[in-house]
Amino acid sequence: MSKAHHPKLKKKIMDKKLSLKLNGGRYVRGIPLGFDPFKNLVTDKCVQMTTSGQQKNIECIIILEALE
Repeated sequence: MSKAHHPKLKKKIMDKKLSLKLNGGRYVRGIPLGFDPFKNLVTDKCVQMTTSGQQKNIECIIILEALE
């Protein structure tokens, strides 16, 4: 069983607001709806925060794990 499907991890992050730092210096805040063993994450009620302090509602996003 992968760590992504560990019941304690799922209970710990689901339905809680997370702040995420993405590639390119982007930051988003949202509520996880689900994830898979490949580290892909679907979040709802997302807000993108810029370095200048502006916020942009982007609702639902899918964050994909980039392969190196």
